[in-house]
Amino acid sequence: MSIFNRISDIVNANINTILEQAEDPEKLVRLITQEMEETLVEVRSASARYLADKKNIQQTLTKMKREVDSWQSKAEVAISRGRDDLAKAALLEKSRFDTAVTTTEADLIHVNTALQKLASDAGQLQEKLQTARTRQKALILRGQTAKSRIKVKRQIHDINVDDAFGRFESYERKLDEMEGEIESYDLGNQGLTEQIQELEQDDYLTAELDALKSRMSNIGNSQNITPRENG
Repeated sequence: MSIFNRISDIVNANINTILEQAEDPEKLVRLITQEMEETLVEVRSASARYLADKKNIQQTLTKMKREVDSWQSKAEVAISRGRDDLAKAALLEKSRFDTAVTTTEADLIHVNTALQKLASDAGQLQEKLQTARTRQKALILRGQTAKSRIKVKRQIHDINVDDAFGRFESYERKLDEMEGEIESYDLGNQGLTEQIQELEQDDYLTAELDALKSRMSNIGNSQNITPRENG
């Protein structure tokens, strides 16, 4: 594919449509950007070659035109001396250089046209490249954001909330059972000191109860005694 066809394909391509239809727009925009950058390098190289060719053609054209003028002058000299044969020979050489000049001028026109087209296409390609770079930054940022969000969504989706709370409740029940088992061991294995303290506390409460009953009995008896009258 020629450089011109390659540029034309890129310039005429609708980047947005291509990216919308791509399975991986982020990857594709990188490839498009790389393709444009490589094409721009080729455009600059081609332009440099055309400029060098143009310079050579111009130099060659200048020499050929000098030859045309030289053989024209020689033909005139021959005619002035009555040497029509030499004049014809000079005019034949002049004719050959005239033909070469015409061909070389056509080559120069072709080179100039190519340079103008390259300059125009390179400008359009540069605009496309800028668009692609802008889209690339936006797509990369969107891609990173989307990947982060989908990672979070997957984690949330993979964790069943009801199951998670169910596991918490099951673990709490397990802890309750373990703590109950610990308390049962404590109840069944009270030390001697604790048992004696309980007996002493029971004796104390019994004594207090008896004292309270005695006081209440005395109060009741005193209320039943009739007071003696003064005589």
